[in-house]
Amino acid sequence: MKIKYTLLHKDSKTNARYGLLETNYGKYETPIFMPVGTQATVKTLSPEELKDINSAVILANTYHLWLRPGEDVINKAGGLHKFMNYDGPILTDSGGFQVFSLAKNKDKDIVEEGVHFKSHLDGRPLLLTPELSIQIQNKLDSDIAMSFDECPPYPVTYEYMKKSVERTLRWAKRGLDVHQNPRQSLFGIVQGGEFQDLRKWSALETTKLNFDGYAIGGTSVGEDKPTMYKMIDDAIIYLPHDKPRYLMGVGDPIDLLEGIERGIDMFDCVHPTRLARHAHAFTKNGKINLRNQKFKEDFSPIDDDCDCYACKNFTKAYIRHLLVAEETFGSRLLSIHNLRFLIHMMEDIRTSIKNDEFLTYKNNFLTQYQKKLH
Repeated sequence: MKIKYTLLHKDSKTNARYGLLETNYGKYETPIFMPVGTQATVKTLSPEELKDINSAVILANTYHLWLRPGEDVINKAGGLHKFMNYDGPILTDSGGFQVFSLAKNKDKDIVEEGVHFKSHLDGRPLLLTPELSIQIQNKLDSDIAMSFDECPPYPVTYEYMKKSVERTLRWAKRGLDVHQNPRQSLFGIVQGGEFQDLRKWSALETTKLNFDGYAIGGTSVGEDKPTMYKMIDDAIIYLPHDKPRYLMGVGDPIDLLEGIERGIDMFDCVHPTRLARHAHAFTKNGKINLRNQKFKEDFSPIDDDCDCYACKNFTKAYIRHLLVAEETFGSRLLSIHNLRFLIHMMEDIRTSIKNDEFLTYKNNFLTQYQKKLH
């Protein structure tokens, strides 16, 4: 079935929204943070561990799965859910961001048909079009597919962004025309960079196409925080209230709060697992680096308010030992913790919105989180 979003409550003092997302794999409250599983796996975590941290929607990536093992292999396996044994909702990115981030400028050529580029794996020439991106996602059988768009770097000229936004809209229409999977929802993506009029135009024209949900793209690509928040402001006021709103590629706790205050329902980012692989952990007092010498004899959990497997069973001293010894169990434990930290944060935020206390929660969180942030 197509996903269904129901707005259940709006915070009385902000635009923060508490809602319900109905999917093929159950009902989930929003706002939510979605772990990223680019290669059909959230790095180092099993599906059971994802369930244990109360994960809902997770991501996989069209570009990477197209190159290996190939969409036909996954389709023969029964789709992504069976292939990776995950019985929760899955969202697939269109592959557009990876084309633009992984291919070197000299190796890619953006034309009306799509993007010519070279594989980052073996250098062979490839062409990814809006139609092919959607057809691949149809075969992957994800619950939510994303339109193929261009995610321009920051900054670019107004003229470049205008042409890009217009092309992205044409690509969105072409993707809609070939979308065939009746169980799969399709989201449109609003672009426009830092330019208010282009954000407005992109949002208004994209919503006319009546997608099942809408994403704000082109953020967290090198701009400063005030610019990113303005990008959200410039787009979100034109998005419908009865469909989910997704801010792509954002996973810092402070940015999550800012997005939610503006009315965002869904977030994703590789940030928590990438931080874990570099020995960093979220805590209520800010991020910490577990390789730091001061944790060598610290026999307390990462965060004494956290209910994750790592915090309930292991100490900073032990996890630091694993990291220093380059044992992969250390980064696994930090990945579990960092993802659970953000998901638990979302649980608390949902409660605060229901009680019209989001601003109180935000201010209390930031006071403690930024006190020792380094």
